[in-house]
Amino acid sequence: MIEIDGSRGEGGGQILRTSLALSMVTGQPVRFVNIRAARSRPGLLRQHLTGVKAAAAVSGAKVDGDRLGSMTLTFEPSKIQAGDYHFAIGSAGSCLLVLQTILPALMIADGPSRVDLEGGTHNPFAPPFEFLELSFLPLLKEIGPEVRMTLDRPGFYPAGGGRCSAAITPAEKLQPIELIQRGTLLNREALAIVSRLPAKIAARELETAARTLGWPKSTLKVEQVTTSPGPGNALLLSVSYENVTEVVTGFGDVKVSAERVAKRAAGELKKYLNGTAPVGSHLADQLLLPLAMAGGGQFRCQQTTQHTLTNIETIKMFLDLEIDVQPQDDESVLIRVG
Repeated sequence: MIEIDGSRGEGGGQILRTSLALSMVTGQPVRFVNIRAARSRPGLLRQHLTGVKAAAAVSGAKVDGDRLGSMTLTFEPSKIQAGDYHFAIGSAGSCLLVLQTILPALMIADGPSRVDLEGGTHNPFAPPFEFLELSFLPLLKEIGPEVRMTLDRPGFYPAGGGRCSAAITPAEKLQPIELIQRGTLLNREALAIVSRLPAKIAARELETAARTLGWPKSTLKVEQVTTSPGPGNALLLSVSYENVTEVVTGFGDVKVSAERVAKRAAGELKKYLNGTAPVGSHLADQLLLPLAMAGGGQFRCQQTTQHTLTNIETIKMFLDLEIDVQPQDDESVLIRVG
């Protein structure tokens, strides 16, 4: 049984999610201690507990310690089972992080699966729906599995109540990919989503983002949501190239002006645009696990965060392969798996 200390590295929920995913994929039982010890509210919160229960359902696992606030957990998987699943968090916690936990197992299962999820789809603590749809899943398809996602209604922090689904077609074999260059710029878009809030908030965000980035009005789009149970706002800035799409998100807050939300998001995107690496820091975290499961591949990213380095260390505890992190002359970083 592999023992995972959840207090090491960045000390958050990613250690739990990656370890559960690899436990299911490899069949190796795992014991967690000090779960999320580095966080202000340590232990299992609702979204983490839902992820544990989802992993147990998908793999027929024997679990001990699966309760709110628990800082220890034992997880002993059995066989991965394709099927139709439904998981509801019951809070604004990210349901997409629950999907992240079980997707590696379902993408190598013996048949297709459908996963219906309820919870947060747009909150500041996880990649939003559009990031998965536009940035991650197209690259995952190149590795092998095909995942088609549908957003029935968004769920914003703190109300939650979002609903989405994923249809997963597994791959017989995972293929390594190389992502070194962005390729030609194809499209750029600034999308401001508002739910139960004045449309002028979206307009102010878009005006600020366009001015900061130097984008024309033709790139700006407003989406007013009426189906979400609570108020919310997200600004999504995307740039699509031949080989990759980068998505940067800013989230509205009652204590932060629309202009400040837009400036933060646009500033983050400008850093990406000023570099040459195709992979942003959030996408780097997502790509590591499927490439490790494929046994190889490489990509060039902007930087390595503590989050990324912790993920690499966790993967190495389950899989016998090298993951090299090599700084490049242009201040980007080449990560080679296998």
